[in-house]
Amino acid sequence: MGPQGLPLTKPPYGRITAIDLSTGEHIWMVPNGETPDCIAEHPALTGVNVPMTGRPERGGIIVTKSLVFAGEGSGLFAVPGRASGGPMFRAYDKSTGTVVGEFELPAHQTGIPMTYMLDDIQYIVVAVGNRDYPAELVALTVE
Repeated sequence: MGPQGLPLTKPPYGRITAIDLSTGEHIWMVPNGETPDCIAEHPALTGVNVPMTGRPERGGIIVTKSLVFAGEGSGLFAVPGRASGGPMFRAYDKSTGTVVGEFELPAHQTGIPMTYMLDDIQYIVVAVGNRDYPAELVALTVE
């Protein structure tokens, strides 16, 4: 953190970038996560509309045929309580990066998402947990 406890670098602090592996062209980029509270609620930024900046975390990502799924991170790589990961898990349109759905996990994501099919239903499973929440797996269906 820099002066007044604000970051020295400009956002995004965490992002997802889609790259065409045939050409190396960047197709789209989105911030991964909301703006951390320590920035959005900072007194020096009162009255400033701070857009979604992402979180400085390593969130696990999985890509399916048409969607990209990503969490905001586990909270392990940033200062706890300041700018660490969050509990949101989002589905992005693979072609555009538009958020098509989001789900608040019961705790921070702690593992890479995985997927499986059962009876023609696709499931996305992610491990969650934190200091105050026991580790568990959360399974979501894809419609």
